[in-house]
Amino acid sequence: MNTILVTGATGNVGRPLVAQLAAAGVEVRAVTRQPDTARFPAGVKAVGTAAEGLPGASAVFLNSRALGDELEPLVARARREGVTRLVALSAINADDDFSRQPSRFRGDRNKEVEQLAVDSGLEWVSLRPREFASNFAGMWSAQLQAGDVVSGPYASASSAPIVERDIAAVAAQALLTDDLNGRKVALTGPQAFTNAELVDVIGTVLDRPLRYQEIPPETARQQFVGVGLPAAFADAYIAYLAVTVDKPAAVTDEVDTIVGRSPESFANWVADHRVLFTNQQEG
Repeated sequence: MNTILVTGATGNVGRPLVAQLAAAGVEVRAVTRQPDTARFPAGVKAVGTAAEGLPGASAVFLNSRALGDELEPLVARARREGVTRLVALSAINADDDFSRQPSRFRGDRNKEVEQLAVDSGLEWVSLRPREFASNFAGMWSAQLQAGDVVSGPYASASSAPIVERDIAAVAAQALLTDDLNGRKVALTGPQAFTNAELVDVIGTVLDRPLRYQEIPPETARQQFVGVGLPAAFADAYIAYLAVTVDKPAAVTDEVDTIVGRSPESFANWVADHRVLFTNQQEG
């Protein structure tokens, strides 16, 4: 039986990935900081460190944010332990200048994790998703819980957000089959939206008159810093958005091709997570 080690197992991609692998009947070792209390499907073994779960594993899902400084040593140890395949969670903008990669300032090492997998000498796949659907809850939920306006930079900046369950579904295929070996797979949702259109989608789902109010980049930067985000993150996020203004984000068909179904819509994701955008005292 295949034994698969999943790092970042309680994250937005890791948790559905663990569930999908368990449903496929493979042995799953899920890395979590709280192995004694984490809840996973029956049969999944929770481990406190990636090193603990590595012996006997045939494949590893690499989440650079979850691994931190353990990333490079883990890849080296995977070779010694007889792992045959690495699947890296990277990002669609991994080749961009670091100054336009805001997730780096939240702990992601998209370029590095991909390159380590490619250079490992093992079978490898790199997943390069666009913005996670959940990113927009993180960015906008507080404003939408407080009112009907999202203030931010560049109303016409474009993205094609992907639901994390779809990333997990592709990751499962990469871990369980040979179909994607040696590929850097660009993953997107089914449709490109501007920031203003994304807010409209949320408003339609919630049946609220929401709108996106564009503010100057410097004002947006001050807001980010004001809520405790690093200035470097704010600068990178604004720079990332700036290059997408009035340029519809590319949409790929990889989810359709690999998983055999259409990717989930942003509207469907909002409907499933509507509580994130709603004042908890309502209803």
